[in-house]
Amino acid sequence: MMVLRNWYYVPFAWIRLCWRAAHPDKYTDYEHFVFLRDITRRANKGGNVHITVTGRENIPEKDGFMYFPNHQGLYDVLAMLEASPTPFSVVAKKEIKDIPFLKQVLSCMRAFLLDRENVRQAMEVIINVSEEVAKGRNYLIFAEGTRSKNGNETLEFKSGSFKSATKAKCPVVPVVLVNSFKPFDISSLAPVDVEVHFLKPLYYEEYKEMKTKELAACVKARIDEKMSYVGKINQ
Repeated sequence: MMVLRNWYYVPFAWIRLCWRAAHPDKYTDYEHFVFLRDITRRANKGGNVHITVTGRENIPEKDGFMYFPNHQGLYDVLAMLEASPTPFSVVAKKEIKDIPFLKQVLSCMRAFLLDRENVRQAMEVIINVSEEVAKGRNYLIFAEGTRSKNGNETLEFKSGSFKSATKAKCPVVPVVLVNSFKPFDISSLAPVDVEVHFLKPLYYEEYKEMKTKELAACVKARIDEKMSYVGKINQ
């Protein structure tokens, strides 16, 4: 439905997306962001996906922070593209680098692809991300490492995912994604409501004494608490 209801727009947008993906340095982060957000909004409207966003006031005004959402599926980044008021890049697993559309989106976002089996490459990604964040670029990392297959339940947050944040000494913004698994994982034409909740950030002064394992547990606890509250409200 996302494609069919935008049949007149898709060929033109696909050509532009492929061009931008092949020449990412010809555009600024903001220009890429505006373009991708427009595609996402059109796709969401065509697919009857409605996104409710809360907590935008919690996002730091100054760039150079990191989003840490729970991970539910391939749609998560698209939900974040519509919800976030400011550009961001992504750290993604290398296994999705060949998925059409997502491949082009990640190229436009100048994403880092992580090889979880290669420790040296993973350390290089951590260092590169911390340097980019210190320069003022925002990043998103799924700390669970892989998507949860239990709907709105979260998996363990991996401590290594937070090393870039601690190296950059940047704000950490927990993000709660609710029902983000439904658009791509459920075969239905029924309207879908996805929720994105930006929680209050943890600044370096608040977590500098924590080990990365403690920081990971803290962020997960905040996300789980909000998820539980949202679940009760929606009952």
